[in-house]
Amino acid sequence: MKLVIVESPTKCKTLKKFLGKDYQIAATMGHIRDLPKSKLGIDIENNFEPQYIIPQKARKTIKSLKEAAKKSDKIILASDEDREGEAISWHLSQVLKSSLKDLKKEIPYERIAFHEITKQAVEEALKNPREINLNLVNAQQARRVLDRLVGYKLSPFLWKKITRGLSAGRVQSIALRLIAEREKEIESFIPQEYWSIETLLKKINSESKTGFLASLAKKDGKTIDKLAIKNKNESNEIIEDLKGSEYKIKSIEKKELKRNPLPPFTTSTLQQEAYKHFRFPAKMTMRTAQKLYETGFISYHRTDSLNLSQSSLISSKETIEKYYGKEYWPGFFRKYKTKSKGAQEAHEAIRPSAPENLPDNLDKKIDKNQYKLYELIWKRFIASQMSQAVFDATKIEIGANGKEAEYVFKANGQTLKSEGFLKVYPLKFKESELPPLKEKEVLELLKLSPNQHFTQPPPRYSEATLIKALEEDGIGRPSTYAPTLSTIMARNYVQKDENRKFRPTEIGNVVNDILVKHFPKIVDIKFTAQMEQNLDEIAQGNEKWQKIIKDFYGPFEENLNQKYEEVSKKEFNEKPTRKICPKCSSPLIIRMGKFGRFYACSNFPKCKYTKALEKNELNIACPKCKKGKIAEKRTKRGKIFYGCSRWPECDFALWDKPTNKKCSKCDSILVEIKRKTKDFTLKCSNKKCDYKE
Repeated sequence: MKLVIVESPTKCKTLKKFLGKDYQIAATMGHIRDLPKSKLGIDIENNFEPQYIIPQKARKTIKSLKEAAKKSDKIILASDEDREGEAISWHLSQVLKSSLKDLKKEIPYERIAFHEITKQAVEEALKNPREINLNLVNAQQARRVLDRLVGYKLSPFLWKKITRGLSAGRVQSIALRLIAEREKEIESFIPQEYWSIETLLKKINSESKTGFLASLAKKDGKTIDKLAIKNKNESNEIIEDLKGSEYKIKSIEKKELKRNPLPPFTTSTLQQEAYKHFRFPAKMTMRTAQKLYETGFISYHRTDSLNLSQSSLISSKETIEKYYGKEYWPGFFRKYKTKSKGAQEAHEAIRPSAPENLPDNLDKKIDKNQYKLYELIWKRFIASQMSQAVFDATKIEIGANGKEAEYVFKANGQTLKSEGFLKVYPLKFKESELPPLKEKEVLELLKLSPNQHFTQPPPRYSEATLIKALEEDGIGRPSTYAPTLSTIMARNYVQKDENRKFRPTEIGNVVNDILVKHFPKIVDIKFTAQMEQNLDEIAQGNEKWQKIIKDFYGPFEENLNQKYEEVSKKEFNEKPTRKICPKCSSPLIIRMGKFGRFYACSNFPKCKYTKALEKNELNIACPKCKKGKIAEKRTKRGKIFYGCSRWPECDFALWDKPTNKKCSKCDSILVEIKRKTKDFTLKCSNKKCDYKE
């Protein structure tokens, strides 16, 4: 009997379809050893030796795995093909080895890895077992130790200097910094006025009543920059100068534009596109992709490589020719080069395990979200191997002689000639057809329009654009993006605005400010990217992981000890006011809590009086006590609710945002509903009343 150990029960079910009765398949249910939560768990004095434990939730699993191992003739470790998967296999080998010492026979180990859970891939892996790659294990250990040192050493500093419940981390702190700095750019942005000038022209004696647009591009042979026309007066001067001008075609340039398909998905591009198409958060995308992988429908979903196997390329060709026609295959296999720093080239891009498995064939086999994601992956992969899209493009320059200057207007036309890959994976493009024109042809002016514009601030980050920024800067790895975004939201460092874009909270800005000022290396993008490269060097066997940790930890610890002495809690957490505590007459101060600033008695802990800041109070009297005002508050987990400012004396509270309107049925407060409908936007806060408006 051969024991095959994977991570998940779903994977077990899929593998059972391929493997015969000589194989028993078991799951680890994730990691089976980790650092303890109750302490640092790293022996700093003994070369940073990790002190691994078996977590409580894994003990039952380990017990059953040990029993299964004792009855086996061979143990096959088949965890995922990445650093985390390699580490799981290594931890398993260590735990099982110690439990099998008493047996008279020695049970051999094999490590296999496959990029997709298909019969062919699994059988190929079983024929070609290998040793556990200790370089990959060490790279994973180094990341785990590094993140633990930063998190467990820096987080208590934030608790002491700001408030409890905060955390810091290598990747999450960079993500927070990007969001916080973008917000500062937006706040300090000063809009700049500029003008553009457009003409609406048509052929003389043309039956068509509509014309085509051309934009002012040059004045006296010099290109007019975007911000060149600064105000209405400058715009009016050009309009006045152009009065009575003749508009004549100076040049016509026609050419074919060819557009290549996009490459297949990596983890980050899949997360970005799933967000754009379906508004899937990164965490949801990864959870859905995990199911598709484990059930054998897609290849491994944690990858930064663009490689594709020869068999998948051949299958894509057959699928394209069968369902779209031979003209949609370019006549060669497209191969893409990975731009991501430190990409694992031995891996493949994300693709369907069987390209001939059309999305419609799976409609009833998988749930709605899995279907959406599979269709996106399938279309992107098939399109990546299709022929180019071809456009007919026309560029026209139109001259106009003003009284004092010569002007050139430009018009562009574009029509789709051959759709190619766009048939499968449509992209946004604008088609604009120009009428048949000749050089030196005089045109009729229909309208001359000056248009006012203002420069716009940089946009806030969405999940998609933040992941893209982290990847471009070489921060994190495919497996880290989703948990990073979840962490900074769970810590209330950032929130999503009405457009689902990230904005920093008050506490997020304070944490970022203290890290930037006192721990610049932790939030330095180049330093963090270099650390990622160091981890890659460990994975390739070029560096010792303990040396990398030692080089980092020495200066980090020295700086941390120094900052405990230098940084005062009052700098970030106490702001004096002229207000007096109504309970004990001590001065009130403004403190920083996990969910923002609030009034607190300076005589704490003897006096525990607190009050919401005026900015958090709504101009609505509490309907219960009639003395306080309703204020925006947060639960311990960060969820917003609305309660009386006199809490805990008055316990009035609502989950929905109250308004100043009263219910015409029962006179209770009307609240805004969270999901607006066409029929109503307000409802009564009294649960026994059904009034809506």
